[in-house]
Amino acid sequence: MECAAPSYKGFRFPPEVIAHAVWLYHRFPLTFRDVDELLFERGIQVSYETVRLWCERFGPEYARRLRRRQPRPGDKWHLDEVFLKVNGRTRYLWRAVDRDGNVLDVLVTNSRDTKAAKRFFLKLLTGTESVPRVVVTDKLRSYGAPHRQAMPSVEHHSSKYMNNRAENSHLPTRQREYAMQGFRSVGSAQRFLASFSRISPHFRPRRHRMTAADYRTEMTDRHATWHQITDTTPMTTVA
Repeated sequence: MECAAPSYKGFRFPPEVIAHAVWLYHRFPLTFRDVDELLFERGIQVSYETVRLWCERFGPEYARRLRRRQPRPGDKWHLDEVFLKVNGRTRYLWRAVDRDGNVLDVLVTNSRDTKAAKRFFLKLLTGTESVPRVVVTDKLRSYGAPHRQAMPSVEHHSSKYMNNRAENSHLPTRQREYAMQGFRSVGSAQRFLASFSRISPHFRPRRHRMTAADYRTEMTDRHATWHQITDTTPMTTVA
């Protein structure tokens, strides 16, 4: 069931401007100041702090609405974890994608031990409300116990050569991490990446598998979906 439209009550700028700013920030490796400048070029004067407020307020809501439209996950899940710099310290980003490359969930933790892996497994199962047929991970031993406890009937493949799909899904995050010069806290990293991992892939279809005409049609459909979930019209109608 579709939830109520986002509420823009109390915001001075039109919903189209807000949604466009959030799209720019999550789709491209831009800073808040970059988005500020791009909007200024279109005659919209807004501070980068306002852009930050919009992204923090509406990014998670848009991401949730996109998630509700995501098809049921495939029956083969790929899980992986990478190092992440948060305020100069090493933290860990856990990510799960299905066989089609759709991001299922992400989690930022302080450690990469069994406790963190179990926390990710439980978050993943709760969020997707489904159980896969096969789980593919790298050879990190921390996956063993949580897998046996949370999904004992699910087949588990552990190999560093079978998990490229999950590893490749981390690349856009690396681009954003560089543009943002790292994250300031685990909480802010989790909030941003949870939204980013929904919004960014929505506008990244597998272009190499499409003709130019099919790609344009697909992107037209995806932008139409974006305007539906943000309850806006295209920016070209905003003067």
